[in-house]
Amino acid sequence: MDFIAIGDTTVDEFIRLKEARINCDINNEDCTISMKWGDKIPYEFSVLVPGVGNAANAAVAAARLGLSAGFISNIGKDRYGEQILASFAREGVDARFVVAHDTIPTNHHYVLWYEAERTILIRHEDYPYAIPEGFAAPKWIYLSSSGERSEAFHGKLAMWLLEHPETKLAFQPGTFQMSMGKKKLAPLYAATELVACNKEEAERILEVGATDIKELLAKMRELGPKIAIITDGPNGAYCYDGTEMLKAPMYPDPKPPLERTGAGDAATSTIVVALALGKPLSEALLWGLVNSMSVVQEIGAQKGLLSREAIEKYLADAPMEYRATPL
Repeated sequence: MDFIAIGDTTVDEFIRLKEARINCDINNEDCTISMKWGDKIPYEFSVLVPGVGNAANAAVAAARLGLSAGFISNIGKDRYGEQILASFAREGVDARFVVAHDTIPTNHHYVLWYEAERTILIRHEDYPYAIPEGFAAPKWIYLSSSGERSEAFHGKLAMWLLEHPETKLAFQPGTFQMSMGKKKLAPLYAATELVACNKEEAERILEVGATDIKELLAKMRELGPKIAIITDGPNGAYCYDGTEMLKAPMYPDPKPPLERTGAGDAATSTIVVALALGKPLSEALLWGLVNSMSVVQEIGAQKGLLSREAIEKYLADAPMEYRATPL
C-alpha cells in the first residue's frame, strides 16, 4: 500500500444560512458569526456529505491521484456508517481497517455555512484506537484528527514507526491532538517526516502569539519533523526542509470560492502524494495549492478533489507568477 490515512471520519451536514452577521477586528481577523437568539432562523438548504474528516479527505485525495490508498478509522453500525463505507468503495479507498461498532454511533458534524466560510460544530465519539492486526507497513502514513481517547495510541504509533523506518509519517494535527500539547506528542513529532497545519494552528501548537512565518516554520521543524508545511489561507503556503524556506501563492480561482471546507486538507494531503510520487518539495507545494483551489469550488471537502492529469493540466496552464520562490 502506498498511503494509509489514520483518523476519525464523519458525516458533515452542511446548513446554508440565509441570515447572519460577521463581526471582525480592525485587521479583518478574529471574526465571529452572529444570529438572532431565541428565534427561528430560516436557512437555504442542507446537504449531507459522508466519509469526510481530515484523514478521510486525505485518503480520497491520494486515491484520486493514483496511489493505492487505505484508511484506518471507526464508525457506528448505523446508516451513516453504511454511507461512509459506500463512499470509500466508490472512491477506491481500502476500508478493511475501518471498524464498525455496535454501541458507538458514527461521528456527525454540523457545518454552519455562510457566504464562502463555515463554522463546524464537532463531536468525536469515544472510540478505541489501535494499530490493526496484520497491518503491513505502507510507504506513507497520514495521521490527522482523532478523539480525546487517542492519546495512548499516538505513543504506540511512535514506537511502531521506530520499528518500521521504511514508512514515512505525515502528521496534520487535529483539534484534540493540538490540545494534547507538544510535550505529550514529542515522541510522535520526533518520528514525523512531514508536519502540516495552518498559521493559526502552528501558533497554537507552539504556544506562541502572532508570530512571523519564518519563525513558525523553524520552530515547527524543531519539534522533530524533517519538513514543515504551513498554509495561510489566501496568502498561500510555506515550507521548510532544513535547507530552504519556500513560499507559493494560491492558484488563481476560476470563480469566487463557493465553500472552504477541506481546502487545507486538500493542500497538505496532495503535497504528501506528490512527494510519494517522487516530486521535489517545490513542485509538491504547487500541486497542493491547485487541489485546494479546486476543492473550494464545490460543497464539501472531497467533490472538487482532482486527478493527477487534471492537476498537471492546471500546472501547464498556470500563469508565470505561479511558482515556489525563496521566502
